[in-house]
Formats: sequence, C-alpha cells, structure tokens
Amino acid sequence: MNISGQTIDLVSIRIDEKLGCISRETSKPCIFRVYAELRNENEKAYEPQIVAIGPYHRGKNNLQETEKHKLLYLKLLLQRRKELTVDRYVRAIGDLEKSARKCYAETINLSINDFVEMMILDGCFIIELLRKVRFKELRDMNPDDPVFQRDHVIIGIIHDLMLFENQLPFFILDVLFNMTKNQNPLDNIISLALDFLGSRLPGPKVSETNGISADNVNHLLHLVHSSWCYSFARKYPFNGNQKWSLELIKSTIELRESGIKFKNDKESTSVLDIKFGNGVMKIPPLDIDDRTECVLRNLIAYEQYFQGIEPRYVTDYMKLMDCLINSAKDAEILRHCGIINNWLGDDEAISSMFNKLGNNVYTSAMYFCYCDVFHNVNKHCRQRRNIRLAKLRHNYFNSPWSTISFFAAAALLLLTLAQTIISALSYWKPK
Repeated sequence: MNISGQTIDLVSIRIDEKLGCISRETSKPCIFRVYAELRNENEKAYEPQIVAIGPYHRGKNNLQETEKHKLLYLKLLLQRRKELTVDRYVRAIGDLEKSARKCYAETINLSINDFVEMMILDGCFIIELLRKVRFKELRDMNPDDPVFQRDHVIIGIIHDLMLFENQLPFFILDVLFNMTKNQNPLDNIISLALDFLGSRLPGPKVSETNGISADNVNHLLHLVHSSWCYSFARKYPFNGNQKWSLELIKSTIELRESGIKFKNDKESTSVLDIKFGNGVMKIPPLDIDDRTECVLRNLIAYEQYFQGIEPRYVTDYMKLMDCLINSAKDAEILRHCGIINNWLGDDEAISSMFNKLGNNVYTSAMYFCYCDVFHNVNKHCRQRRNIRLAKLRHNYFNSPWSTISFFAAAALLLLTLAQTIISALSYWKPK
C-alpha cells in the first residue's frame, strides 16, 4: 500500500516540529530518579519519610506536615534579619531558575513561579536547619520548634536529606546561605552540612571539609560522598592502570580455613580502608543499624549515574563485603573480631543486607579499587601450604566434634606408638 503525498507531508511536518523543540544545549543533570531495577530491590530506601526536597516527591500526602515547617522557618529567618518581604530572594533564585531546572534529569512540570517558590522554601528550610543544629541560640529563639522536640524527626530528616532523589542543586543552597550569612566564622555551609549529615554515616564520623569548595558540589549527597571517600581516595590515589582480574575472593569462613586472619583496624580514618598483608586482612569497624542499608544504597545509586566517578568507592566496598559475608556465620565471625558492630541484633540480617546490596548494581572490572587486595588474597590461597592447611581444617576442624575426634585419634595413635616402642625396648633389653 502506497502512502499518499499528503500523509508524507503531515508526518514530515510533525517530526520537524518535534525536532525543533529539542534544545541544542547539552544538559548535564545531576539529580535523577533511581532506575526501576535498583529501586525494586528496596523501594523504601529511596523514599523520604518526613520532608520532600525538590520536585520528585513534592505533593505526597505523608510529607505535607513538614511543608508548614518550611513556611515557619522562612518566617523566622526573615524576622531574625528584620526583613519584611522575600522579594530579594525571589529575584535571586528567579535568575537561576533555568540553570536549576536543568539539574534534574526529568522534565519538571512546574510553572516558573511554582519552581522558584519550591527552591526558596526548600533551600531556606535546609540552611536554617543546619544553623539551628550548630547554634543553640537559634533553637532557643523558638523553643516550640517541632523539629527539635522529637529525636525521631531530626533523625528522619537526616535520612531524607541523603536520598539521591531528594536533592536541591547545591548552588541554590549556597546562594541562599550567603544571602543570609552572619559574621560568625563557624557559619560555613560545607562545615554545617557535614557536621549534621556526617553523624549518620557508618564508620568514623565525617565532619572535616577537606578543602571541598561549594563550586564543586552538585548536591548534599554528593558532598557526603566526597567527604566520606576523601581520606581513602587520597591515601590510595587511582592511577588508571589498575585492573581487576574478575576473580572474586572467598567468604570469611573459607579464608580463615586458608589461614587468613581478620583484624579490626581501629586506627583507620576511613571505613573503606581495607588492607591485606602477611596473611592478615585489616578492616575498619562498621556500625550497622536500621538506616545503614539506606545510606549505602543511595551512595551506590549516586555512583551508578556518574561514569566519571572511577573507581566507584562505595560500590566496590559493598562488593568486597558481599564476598566476605555469604552467611550468618561469616557475619558472626566478623562481629566477634570487632569489625562489625551489629545494632540490628541478627547476623542473618547482616548477611541478607550485603547479599542484596549488589543486585542490579554495576561494578567496573576496569576500575576496581580493591584489585590489589583481591589479587593478594587469592595468591595467598593458591599457595600449596595454605591449600593443604585449608583442606586439613575443612576435613578435621570444621566442627567441635570433628576436632575432638581428630585429637582423640591422634592421642590413640601416639599411645599405640608409645606402647609399641616400650614393648620393643623390653624385648631387646638384656636379661
């Protein structure tokens, strides 16, 4: 069937119109929705509980109570600064509206007015919250503040501000912060944000700014990621020549059978700093509670969307721990070594968490930051002496009863040998 000339013209016009609507500008968004395969592993890990920041979760019924707090915080900010109107903030953020909109990977179906209002309310809420946490006198000015009256609210807000989908462009926060900044040298947005959010990260507390510039930060989760990985990345800079052989390491139980010992490295400044040498794997302690999975999942999600992050430090750390922990027994051993501080109360829950964290997550074979650890561990396990030791432990020392049986048999053998020697000596002894 031939297509008529009129149909060709209509289709051509329609396609040309659609092509004309595509901007020639190359957009580099930094705030995404988590892709479906990863989200389905644990949807709650990516959903805010108390406060919606930005457009992706805006308008959800369970988050409306905090919208009142946002207005209250803005009102208190204006009163403290003796300002009668938000006019100058609207002008400043209005000039940045197009740039801010481009930071979101999806088309945001909000008018300019609604978008600017959202940026101001969300941004001022965050910066006032950060200041109230550090400066007690600001909390004293409003003792009835509902955010600080209940611990679970403030903890829930920390959780929400580290969600990959629940972010504002950092330059919006920086502009609002500088417009409301006082003369206090401690009034620094990077320092305040890390002091607040870093308290909920597993491992040593992250609060040092490490020279991070606001100009190089995409959003709060990016800031947390940069600071959390900073000391490890600085200690082991990636040179681009490291390659992973795709050979995984064995579980904790199997490595112990090969003679590898596990040691709690309390001196390390980074939970990522895992080392292996002389048959000993040193692992910094990791605190695991009911929010640890959420933090790790969102840091991993952030790494999955940025090809420039090489290596993916948190993803690679998760891969290593997933290899070590295949069962509740593996988790139990690491707990007894002081490597895992289990606040979940169940070793099976620890094992399940790490086994699921790697599902639908891409790990680069070209840029794996623990490739030397994996290589040296596997090299140790391939040595003949260690292979024989592993077989001996597996066959004779894999349970208390088999260990008792081994030593009982050895004792019986020694007694039999001693009896034989005594009999021989008595036979040959001169009369």
